[in-house]
Amino acid sequence: MILRPATLADARGIAGVHVLTWQAAYRDIVPRAHLDALSIDERALFWQESIARGSPELWVAESESQVAGWVAFGSSRDSDAAPNTGEVWGMYVLPRYWGTGTGTGLWCTAQRRLIEGGFTRVTLWVFADNQRAVRFYEALGLQAQPASENEIKIGGRMLKEVRYAMELDSPGFVSRGTRASL
Repeated sequence: MILRPATLADARGIAGVHVLTWQAAYRDIVPRAHLDALSIDERALFWQESIARGSPELWVAESESQVAGWVAFGSSRDSDAAPNTGEVWGMYVLPRYWGTGTGTGLWCTAQRRLIEGGFTRVTLWVFADNQRAVRFYEALGLQAQPASENEIKIGGRMLKEVRYAMELDSPGFVSRGTRASL
């Protein structure tokens, strides 16, 4: 598995991972009609623009010359976040790579880059019903912030999101999440 910064040539692969992973991971959370309507072409345009803009920072996990997963991160988008708070905006790994350490590798890359960028705290949002992701992030050492719960409407259904957070120590710090494997 190769971890590297995303390039414009990766946009379609990133979009494919994005859509296919949503369809697999959120099958029992997000309404099926919404998942079936997701478009790799639309997501590819979004990722082309993001990569060209350079925000968020985006890294891919590549296997056999194809994008197997990705992580997007940068400054926190939360209105209540301190300036030293980074955020993992999204992280997705194709289902066939779940449990292989791909997610952990992407997480560690994002964590290292955030620390290098001067961030001392990281947050992310996860659907409360996404137990696989909740277990993964908790194994990495992130803790739920129940007071931050938010509801969003997707496909006509109200879904609860919970913010998770952890402190980032130093450039040599490696997440205690050796048990985590997404």
